[in-house]
Amino acid sequence: MTVTGQDTDAARALRALEDDRASVRLRVALAIGAAPDPRYVDRLVGRCAIEAEFLVRSMLTWALTRHPVHLTLPALLRELRSERAQARSQALHTLSKVGDRRAWPAITRSLLTDADDEVARSAWRAAAVLVSEGEEDALATVLTTQLGRGERETQLSLSRALVALGETMEPMLLAATTAPDPRVRVHALATQRLLRDPDAGFTFAIEEAKRVVALGGTGREGR
Repeated sequence: MTVTGQDTDAARALRALEDDRASVRLRVALAIGAAPDPRYVDRLVGRCAIEAEFLVRSMLTWALTRHPVHLTLPALLRELRSERAQARSQALHTLSKVGDRRAWPAITRSLLTDADDEVARSAWRAAAVLVSEGEEDALATVLTTQLGRGERETQLSLSRALVALGETMEPMLLAATTAPDPRVRVHALATQRLLRDPDAGFTFAIEEAKRVVALGGTGREGR
């Protein structure tokens, strides 16, 4: 078999993805994205699962979006079944950037409720982008079961996903404002505020919701 210059360049690039220096991995991911090649897809996806540096992961995702969807989609969907949390999370993130709604059936309830916060957050963002027409109510029903979960960044991610669904999620959100768990009530009220006033800011919305709950309110009084 004749080895061409292109074959040599591809082999060199694939080796460089494993370099100990993040700066090298970043440059090679940029170069791969600038000159897409089917030979890179599986290695890019595999690297996403283990890459420690955020900026490099972002560049790997960008490089994948530069490749044909018929090549990237199957590889990314396989990663959703990985036992490695980062593999699932990064695949979900990349699917949200690719934006092909054929991925929607793979955004399962188990991913939307994944025990790993980063996986769940990525699933919420991807679901809000990829949800099929007519499936918004079902998605909102699952997402509202996660209200009150985690710390600020996790709660903000969920609120953004719910707000992205628009009015379809209002009945479920309203029901959550009377939940037994005060954390759920606070999060539901804050999300309602963001839906009504997207410029309010999440921190302000949370603090306002805490005051309402502390006073024994549900947020329905002013409706």
